[in-house]
Amino acid sequence: MGIQKSEEPRVLAIILGGGKGTRLYPLTKERSKPAVPFGGKYRIVDIPISNCINSGYKKIYLLTQFNSASLHLHIINSYNFDRFSRGFVEILAAEQTLEHSGWYEGTADAVRKNMAHFRAQHPTHYIILSGDQLYRMDLRKFMDEHIASGADITIAAKAVNRHDASGFGIMRVDDSNKITAFMEKPAKEMNIDDWKIPEKSRGKDLPAQLEYLASMGIYIFNADTMEEMLNNDNNDFGKEIIPEAIKTKKVNSFIFNGYWEDIGTISSFYNATLDLTDPVPQFNFYDEDKPIYTHMRNLPPSKINNATLQSSLASEGCVITNSRIEHSVIGVRSIINEGCDLNGVIMMGADFYENEHEKKENARKDIPNIGIGKGCKINKAIIDKNAKIGDNCCINVNGRTYEDGDHGLFFSSDGIIVIKKFAVIPPGTVI
Repeated sequence: MGIQKSEEPRVLAIILGGGKGTRLYPLTKERSKPAVPFGGKYRIVDIPISNCINSGYKKIYLLTQFNSASLHLHIINSYNFDRFSRGFVEILAAEQTLEHSGWYEGTADAVRKNMAHFRAQHPTHYIILSGDQLYRMDLRKFMDEHIASGADITIAAKAVNRHDASGFGIMRVDDSNKITAFMEKPAKEMNIDDWKIPEKSRGKDLPAQLEYLASMGIYIFNADTMEEMLNNDNNDFGKEIIPEAIKTKKVNSFIFNGYWEDIGTISSFYNATLDLTDPVPQFNFYDEDKPIYTHMRNLPPSKINNATLQSSLASEGCVITNSRIEHSVIGVRSIINEGCDLNGVIMMGADFYENEHEKKENARKDIPNIGIGKGCKINKAIIDKNAKIGDNCCINVNGRTYEDGDHGLFFSSDGIIVIKKFAVIPPGTVI
């Protein structure tokens, strides 16, 4: 049973924007990880923010320090609460003060360096969230269980198999879900049988092969516990703060049994995005009661001129002419000209439409217009915003493989070709 209205906690949500995002490069070349476009019309940061809003937690801070300009613009354009709700989404970028002058040195250090801002809100609890994860969670249920358990800290946990356990921080719990030990990324050959989830804590819905609890990097702290645990030089929650807290505090786990995906790499981002095109995707945007919020652009509806779209998403403001598109996600303002064939493509679209004068200038300079020109064939690719792809280009269709890394006109990662933001691909190019 939830807490009574008169006992409502004062909750601050803190979303960690992450570091340089090198594993998502080149999508993070000019933007922070939370600002990376996702699902045709959203940004990754819209997911945790919407989870907070749908759970009734509307005091949200977003901590970032790298390439934060586009993130600032998105937040300002998207999240404006009325004066009566007292809600806000505020970005706190790394700043110099009389107390500290350096960059954020880790997740815990980022929170520590902003405690003066947080204290002004007089919170009773903090929810710490990641800015690059895809999931839906009822954070109010998470909070209710935390309060009912009497814990000082509660960690959201995902049940995983032995193979996946080596990629996470693993928790050992007792029959009451209290965490008794924490281990960061156990080696694959290490015997961790005594870390299996106790039967009493498993519940009836967990598949038998999921035997270990992995930290999701999502935490609830009592406010006084947060102050105490940050009164030191430890910089990281997962590696330092949580292991120390387990020794002296009551730290519980909250087992989350829904879909959860860390989209911190090009391949995981690509796969999670294209999963949205399945008839029943693992992450569902089509929930009227719990919508995912984003920037309202007031764009016209998409125009489909004699084209075939199969298992695909097309965002608003697109013009698609006489083309075949399969298993793809097409972003806002995308222009796809006649005779194109796209399969397994994430096209992020454009920030603006080119006017007739700009198109004439492009023609004079032999530069393609924004979008995809005539007769292009593109497979297994990510096309970042405002890219210009000329007529009759072939991308990732000839079976050629490239070493992971930067190849000038494009970037390759795990067989996925990434066309960079504002890239210009000349007509007839074969990649």
